[in-house]
Amino acid sequence: MSSNIDYSTYSLEELKQARATIDEIEHPERAQELEERIVKFQSSGNPSTETSSTVSTASVLRKGKVSFHGKASEFFSIWIVNLLLSIVTLGIYSAWAKVRTNRYFYGNTEIDGHRFSYLANPLQILKGRIIAVCLFASYFILSAVSPIAGAVMVLALMLLTPFMIVLGQRFSMRMTGYRNVRFKFNGGFGGAFVVFVVLPIVSMFTLYLMLPWALKKIDEYLVDESAFGDSRFTTKLSTGSYYLASLGAVGIVVAVFIVGASAMGFGFISLIETLEDGAPLVMLALIGMYLIAFAISSSFYTALIRNHIYENSEIPNVAQFNSNVGVMPLVWLRTTNVIAIVLSLGFAIPWAKIRSAHFFANATEVTVLSGIDSVTSINTGSVGATAEEAATLFDVDVALG
Repeated sequence: MSSNIDYSTYSLEELKQARATIDEIEHPERAQELEERIVKFQSSGNPSTETSSTVSTASVLRKGKVSFHGKASEFFSIWIVNLLLSIVTLGIYSAWAKVRTNRYFYGNTEIDGHRFSYLANPLQILKGRIIAVCLFASYFILSAVSPIAGAVMVLALMLLTPFMIVLGQRFSMRMTGYRNVRFKFNGGFGGAFVVFVVLPIVSMFTLYLMLPWALKKIDEYLVDESAFGDSRFTTKLSTGSYYLASLGAVGIVVAVFIVGASAMGFGFISLIETLEDGAPLVMLALIGMYLIAFAISSSFYTALIRNHIYENSEIPNVAQFNSNVGVMPLVWLRTTNVIAIVLSLGFAIPWAKIRSAHFFANATEVTVLSGIDSVTSINTGSVGATAEEAATLFDVDVALG
């Protein structure tokens, strides 16, 4: 089988990196092609004439889907050891478990012949979790001592939310590498406070009519403040697409309950009266309708918004993206995953995660542009010593997951 990736425009260093990350058992033809090109490159000392003309005349170098090479059997062994050790150590090992899990998923995700790398240290994860646990423990203790103190703590945690989100994003992006270049998050605390606290609160006073717009501003903030080395992401999202996705999701919920109630032969008034009488079968039917409505509506929203964000985001001169997640395939994926996890008492979780990773990888396409070769890591030489020390001090993962 011939390779789907055009290696003719790769530099010698890129060829070597690609060869080091290729699974020669799964892709022997690609490994052989890379070895032949490396030998040819080293013997000639220069790229081929075809390569030179391609680079000079074309801005689009390569286009292809994201590849995920993970296997459920491999990940199950990692997952079960992580679970057992986390239980035995009362959760302390969960930091190491997260690193092992992320390294497996990142290392098995490939774009354009290169795989991602997860560079975090488990101790960084552990520090972040200790901070998060202390914050939540303080809330429960204060709430038990004094409801007023608990309310003050809730307000404090709400005000800290943007701070924790920014730190979490900075850590997550900084610990992600691709082609020996790290990602970066440039968002500040002021901007995060506006999009994560102010806008959602304002939307409440409009009976959530502004919520789709607020969700769009959140996604714009997360994308626009991200960068790959010295190249920043840009996005132009449509407010109309968010309202379409939100209204569609609400409409699906309403339609499911109307159809379900009609199928049971209930009108609105009779349904309310039956519920007041505590009819168990009706309650069970309503729970089933809720689960169906949630599965379809959430998948509808996720598919539309994900496709919209990918299609309207890029790294200028470096990469463009496309997503073609289908609503019903996503509903089927999520539904069967949940059923398998429940019936297996949780042991199907590794299978579900691997299956989901394959699904979203196959639905994602990346167009590599000629500027990919000029991307470099951020030069921190101009950053003062105080700022650098502060960045190191807060270089923790504040997420519990």
